[in-house]
Amino acid sequence: MPVPPTAADLARRVQSGDTTASALLDATLNRIEAARNLNAVVSLNAGASEQAGQIHSCLAAGEHLPLAGVPILVKDNISVDGTLTSCGSKILASYVSPYTATAVARLQAAGAVIVGKANMDEFAMGSSTESSAYGPTLNPWDTGRVPGGSSGGSAAAVAAGLTPVALGSDTGGSVRQPASLCGVYGLKPTYGRISRYGLVAYASSLDQIGPFAHTAEDLALLMNVLAGQDPLDATSLDAPPAFAPGTPDDLRGLRVGVVKESLAGNTAGVDATLQTTLDALRGAGATIAEVSLPELKYAIAAYYLIAMPEASSNLARYDGMVYGARVSGSDVTEAMTLTREQGFGPEVQRRIMIGTYALSSGYYDAYYSKAMKVRRLIANRFAEAFGQFDVLVTPTSPFPAFRRGEKSSDPLAMYAADVDTVAINLAGLPALSVPAGFETVDGVTLPVGIQFIAPALQDERLVRLAGGLEGLGFVKAGVAPGYEA
Repeated sequence: MPVPPTAADLARRVQSGDTTASALLDATLNRIEAARNLNAVVSLNAGASEQAGQIHSCLAAGEHLPLAGVPILVKDNISVDGTLTSCGSKILASYVSPYTATAVARLQAAGAVIVGKANMDEFAMGSSTESSAYGPTLNPWDTGRVPGGSSGGSAAAVAAGLTPVALGSDTGGSVRQPASLCGVYGLKPTYGRISRYGLVAYASSLDQIGPFAHTAEDLALLMNVLAGQDPLDATSLDAPPAFAPGTPDDLRGLRVGVVKESLAGNTAGVDATLQTTLDALRGAGATIAEVSLPELKYAIAAYYLIAMPEASSNLARYDGMVYGARVSGSDVTEAMTLTREQGFGPEVQRRIMIGTYALSSGYYDAYYSKAMKVRRLIANRFAEAFGQFDVLVTPTSPFPAFRRGEKSSDPLAMYAADVDTVAINLAGLPALSVPAGFETVDGVTLPVGIQFIAPALQDERLVRLAGGLEGLGFVKAGVAPGYEA
């Protein structure tokens, strides 16, 4: 299973003069056109050609461009000046961003070329990328299955080799779960490690931008550009990045805790992949032991009782009065009502209604306030576990990619797809999904990801671990069959 040219490889080729940024952009656009059936890309950046054309004059002037000419897709809820930012929703179908997100601006300053926007679940609410107003994204490993979500477009694009890396956002697993289902790396950084300025909010206390990639080197390259404090985001952290891919030596003596609560309910292939991962770590000199985090059984309930109220508040601004779609009515109230009724899809409406209910008089203390207390208990339990272990490990998803339509009619089943990921967002911790194996389902080979969790601000530890596993020949990242360049 071949790994395509990495972001680091492409940047080196442009820096050395072996190719041009414009040539890389043209090749990327050709791949995107050839893979239109995946519905991974929803819009292209009209300014990409100009960006690519400026790279070589900047290099000639002596500018340091670690991502020189690297083509990158970003999720459709991340703002890029002059481009459509619809969040996969009809209510923002014609909204063009008047500014650029800090994360994107840092990529551009490092020489990256923003190619366009990737498909997503509407307003990042979903685990399959089936709720997008543009229609579902298909998994390149099996187009009858979902790529995960909500960042399914970004994950599918990297898995199909359309771009070497991409950006997504992770509120409860929306980078890691699709990374697992598509067979690529997906990193959810510590809350605040990457600026959220320019990221359209779903749940502000949980959202975090994160990268997809094929190699630990590319993860390190991206995070060294993306991470750092931003005066435009008061929640960003003053933690200068120092990312580097590790070696197998970094695994020796590593204390790995296997979360007991994640061991039930997995498919046979997921269980086997987890065991193979633990065997590889043990063989490299890591110590392995189980750890129990009993509060995790409340994580799904607490997560949705926090995320939905925050979504209800954040999405109140979409009323058709200032920007986005507007439906005419007999008065202002009717116009707002019709705009929201026709502009939001069913899943977004469901979460707004549940969130509003949980915040209403008489129910705030019973639901939202109690969920916040459980959040603190979960964070405390993680902190206790990290007193004994350097990293914790779980499956990223209890199952590989499921068929389109299999869970979309059952919201609770869809919510349960994030059972292994939501607690990390509640605690604000960094976590990385590593493509670690495969499971054959109905004759189709599907990727399986394993999730590693680190203490807050120890994101670099996860990238070193990934590099160490790569050095063992363990990581299974690669382009999905049939999409090789």
